[in-house]
Amino acid sequence: MTEEFFSPTVTKKKHFWYIFRNCFGVKRIYILTIMKIERYFILLILVIPVLILRDFTPNNELKYLSIVDEALRDGHFFTFYHQGGLYADKPPLYFWLFMLSKWIWGEYNMFSLSLFSIIPALISIYIMNKWVEEDTTPSLRWSGSLMLFTSAFFIGSGLVLRMDMLMCMFILLALYTFYKRYSGKGRPRDRFLLPFYIFMAIFSKGPIGFIVPLITMFVFLLVKRDIRSLGRYFGWLEWGILLGCCAIWFLGIYLEGGATYLNNLLFHQTINRAVDSFDHKKAFWYYGVTFWYSVAPWSILYIATILIAIKKRVLTTDKEKLFLTAIVSTFVILSLFSGKLDIYMLPLFPFFTYLTILLLPKIKEKWIAFSVYIPVAVLTIAPIAAFFIRDKFNVPDSPFIYVAIITLFIFSLTACYILYRKRVFRAINCVALGILSALFTGAFALPRINPYIGLTTMATEAHHICEEEHIDHYYYYKFRGGENMDVYLHEEAMKITSEDSLFNIYRKGNCMIFVKEKNVARSPVLSNWIQQVHHEKVGNFYLIHPDNSLVPGSFGQVNVSTVSN
Repeated sequence: MTEEFFSPTVTKKKHFWYIFRNCFGVKRIYILTIMKIERYFILLILVIPVLILRDFTPNNELKYLSIVDEALRDGHFFTFYHQGGLYADKPPLYFWLFMLSKWIWGEYNMFSLSLFSIIPALISIYIMNKWVEEDTTPSLRWSGSLMLFTSAFFIGSGLVLRMDMLMCMFILLALYTFYKRYSGKGRPRDRFLLPFYIFMAIFSKGPIGFIVPLITMFVFLLVKRDIRSLGRYFGWLEWGILLGCCAIWFLGIYLEGGATYLNNLLFHQTINRAVDSFDHKKAFWYYGVTFWYSVAPWSILYIATILIAIKKRVLTTDKEKLFLTAIVSTFVILSLFSGKLDIYMLPLFPFFTYLTILLLPKIKEKWIAFSVYIPVAVLTIAPIAAFFIRDKFNVPDSPFIYVAIITLFIFSLTACYILYRKRVFRAINCVALGILSALFTGAFALPRINPYIGLTTMATEAHHICEEEHIDHYYYYKFRGGENMDVYLHEEAMKITSEDSLFNIYRKGNCMIFVKEKNVARSPVLSNWIQQVHHEKVGNFYLIHPDNSLVPGSFGQVNVSTVSN
């Protein structure tokens, strides 16, 4: 098999920016700078509609906003609370960024908050491209960028409001700095940057930011039979910087929240989660299952490439060995922890992608292409199946959804033809761009879909009604995330846990009650009652409140006892 099969190149003379240079006389240095960043702008542009048009999810994103609002009201910056209860689950860095965004914009803006996830994602791709620059062609790095960016949980983490991508970026910076020092290309300031990056990883999410880089460095040097040199890369100076930064953080916690909060952070949220988790407890083999869909559609290609490379002993360079060490050591450590979530594996995904990019040109087996054929075939069939099952989703129709489905089908079908022509990387690029194009197009359907996936539309409408009708109390019936609507309602919404309580609260009047459509469908009594009371329907929710246009003092009441019978 020829090298061209795996390493297609782009002729610089045909590049747009070189034509631009020749026509307008732009200096070469500026052209090169533009070429380095243009592809990152392409990736950003393709997801911007999602960042702008998407609503906040109720359980996590809206919860973070509620926590930040409570911290701003109480004047807290190191300790956080949720609805009055202690929330030591997360370090403060990500919440500080939310505070900064609200200070700049005056309100919570989805696009500005999303930048704290998508920019670290693009920086992570840039770090990996810089890391393998000496060993790869620009076209290979572009394929790597597309593969990593379209991995299911990587792009998901880049589009949602979570601190995982921020932590991932700092972990990559830490390990890249270590490798530069190990390979003799480090700078004096890297001694200070390495512990600083590790601290920032901890400060972003928690102990995973410490465990992944330290374990990777330790195991790598152990494999290289150079463990005695560990102190050279992480000695007393590095430990001093790391512990000093942590000490300042812990002091801030102690002064603001006392020993109780500090104990909860250090022991309950750290050691207990690792040894005997109170939440997200999973079996040892959990990540062995979730991996396959976490990095879809490239999971088969990653595993096939790495296994073949190990078998043929072509995994020879220190860079390749470090990438593999990061994958294996972190995977084992995370599997040993009691608490597990799919997203915890996020720091491994860049190493899977770029190790594959480094190894593929060394592998000459034709059948490796079948590891790409499988996801391409699935993505070709999936749009067709989507036409038949679209009615099963309780969301409004939109022409943008159909355009997205057709777009994905065309790109996937084209990729099948390219694979037939034995151009693996071009097929990978085609599939990835198809996914991003479908995401770009489908995002324009979000304004119609948002009421069915978030609470913003419903809560905003309810707040408007309550201001007009002078309603003072909010309640919600049996759904997750309802307490976080205080971000829009500007006061706490009380949870209702039984139908009897729901009916009694409604009798008292002067209330707005949120009821999810799913709960109504499950209860004939509730379904009959809904039909007899004043309400509006927004997305998947009923907004039940008195009709003050009726006789004053009646509150639109019905005889609930007859309904319940």
